[in-house]
Amino acid sequence: MLVFLRPYSLHMLGAFAAMLAASGLTLLAPFLVKLAIDGPIMTGDIDGLNELVLLLLLAFVSLYLASMAQRFLLTWVGQKMLADLRSALFRHLQEMPLAYHDSHIIGVTISRVISDVGVINQLLSQGLITLTGDSLLLAGIVIVMLSLNAQLALVTFSIIPVIVLATFVFAHKAKLAFRKTRARNANMIGDLAENLSGIRVIQAFANEEVSSEKFDEVNGANRDAHVEAMSLSFVFLPTVEFLGMAATGIVLLFGGLSVAQGSLTLGTVIAFLAYVNRFFLPVQELSQLYATMQTAMAGGERVINLLNTEPAIKDRPDARAMPPIEGRIEFRDVGFSYRESLPVLHDINLDIPAGTMVALVGPTGAGKTSIANLIARFYDVSAGEILIDGIDIRAVKQRSMRAQMGLVSQDPFIFAGTIADNIRFGKPEASLEEVMAAGELANVADFASDLPHGYETEIFEDGANLSVGQRQLISIARAILADPRILIMDEATSSVDMVTEALIQDALRKLLSERSAIVIAHRLSTIVNADLICVVDDGRVREMGSHAELLARRGLYYELYQRQFVDLAD
Repeated sequence: MLVFLRPYSLHMLGAFAAMLAASGLTLLAPFLVKLAIDGPIMTGDIDGLNELVLLLLLAFVSLYLASMAQRFLLTWVGQKMLADLRSALFRHLQEMPLAYHDSHIIGVTISRVISDVGVINQLLSQGLITLTGDSLLLAGIVIVMLSLNAQLALVTFSIIPVIVLATFVFAHKAKLAFRKTRARNANMIGDLAENLSGIRVIQAFANEEVSSEKFDEVNGANRDAHVEAMSLSFVFLPTVEFLGMAATGIVLLFGGLSVAQGSLTLGTVIAFLAYVNRFFLPVQELSQLYATMQTAMAGGERVINLLNTEPAIKDRPDARAMPPIEGRIEFRDVGFSYRESLPVLHDINLDIPAGTMVALVGPTGAGKTSIANLIARFYDVSAGEILIDGIDIRAVKQRSMRAQMGLVSQDPFIFAGTIADNIRFGKPEASLEEVMAAGELANVADFASDLPHGYETEIFEDGANLSVGQRQLISIARAILADPRILIMDEATSSVDMVTEALIQDALRKLLSERSAIVIAHRLSTIVNADLICVVDDGRVREMGSHAELLARRGLYYELYQRQFVDLAD
């Protein structure tokens, strides 16, 4: 993870220099106090005392400035690195195929990007400097105390073995405890995100109490894990404080006796008391840093695993940009399975000429959506190959190919922002005039003109302040603006009323003109207009032909038509 600190090495070097200055000044201050007590104060040298007081004041001001510079630089680096790491994770997540996102809970992924990255940043940006600074400070205090009076120093250091033992016990238990807290925290965020996404279903079935009980369970587990982890700190830190007070007592006892016997000066004892106090402050900071490190290690394992997860679908090293697409699509002996033991498609062979509209029909689970997903290479075929204009889609860069494709789904996704922003998503550089032209073709203008701010009207998350039909028209306008050569469409009219359906059908007619289109069909109106209908069942294409041809055969399509579409035909 240190690679994320490399761009800010100069700032970290500055923070390191400020830390060295602060550590040196921290060591200097008690020594100046000793000199003042044993020198000018004992001899009544006012001028000498004034000089030492000025030096001490200068040391305190310099310590203040060095500490301030160190904190500023560490905070600046920390926020920069935090943003870089989250951006890297976000870019990586966008490169992961749909199969990854299908198998990972959104809330857990959010926990990785937000919570786990936060603790890693805290360790890398501030923890490293704290570790180095406190270690140097401890070493410096030991050296100064030994130089002042080795005998008293060794007596004071007699409690160090107890500190080492306490730290060892704490470290062993903290490692397991903090790893558990990261897992419980991710589970809690995952459950929260899932319940918020499904709030409509929860309320529709009056299951608020059941959902609350489930969340209370994971929330309680998260609470218990954190209490367990923090209780170790609550025991360890008072232990260190107690040992610090014990060391202070040792200095007072043995130092006081030595002063009474005349073998030690009062200034040395006071300096010892100051150094002992400063000795245990970095010990406490290091113990807290260890807790932070354990939390960061637990979260870091998950972040590193995510960053190291190779996308199952990625461009070949020799992949080239997709040339302008005409729209011919070929399936050659294509087989596909989401899991190796469960094949979904078998021996699919299709040759779709450019500009052809193909409707995929069949029972639920037949493999229609899988065929459409393979064309956009959301998944890779398990056998055979798919070609666009005679080019294997695995031989070209994914983005260059998808940039020439469009998607209109049954449940369109609308981003938070304005209507214009959502339409412009298909072509980010489009002007407002282009956006409005696409909206006109998609019949968005019919309802946008009635809104307070027209195309600049703000849309809530997931289009909550729009109807299903309005969201669908916006998604069609988005596709029109993108001007794709190949359109993949999961029937857009299955969840709307007849009036809205007429508007959507009119928009689709304009969108489908002179494009290759793969339509997962649910309504008769779409099927009748298709150039070719493919009947998919049990992962195989059972029948192909026009609407009239397939009805005349009285095969599987005829049965589906009778069961599903005859009422609409009437």
